Amino acid sequence: MANIKSQIKRNRQNEKRRVNNRVYRGKARTMVAKALSAVDSGDEKLSAEAVRVAISALDKAAEKGVIHKNNAARRKSRLMKHLAALA
Repeated sequence: MANIKSQIKRNRQNEKRRVNNRVYRGKARTMVAKALSAVDSGDEKLSAEAVRVAISALDKAAEKGVIHKNNAARRKSRLMKHLAALA
C-alpha cells in the first residue's frame, strides 16, 4: 500500500479509469462477437445491422482511448471483409 498522498490519489484514479475502460472494451468485444456470429448465420440484413453496431462500439472505444485507433480500424476492416464475403 502506498504511503505517499499523491500515489494514493493516483491509485484511486487508476482504479476508476480501469473500471470505465473495461466497460467500453467489453462492449466492443461483445458486439464484434455478435456481429461475427450474425455473419456466420447467413442472414444479410441481420448481419449488416450487427456489423454497424459493432463498428460504432469500436469507434467509441477508440475515441475514449481504450483501444488504439489503428486497432479499431483493423477490426472494422476485418468485419467488413466478413460482411462482403456474405454478399
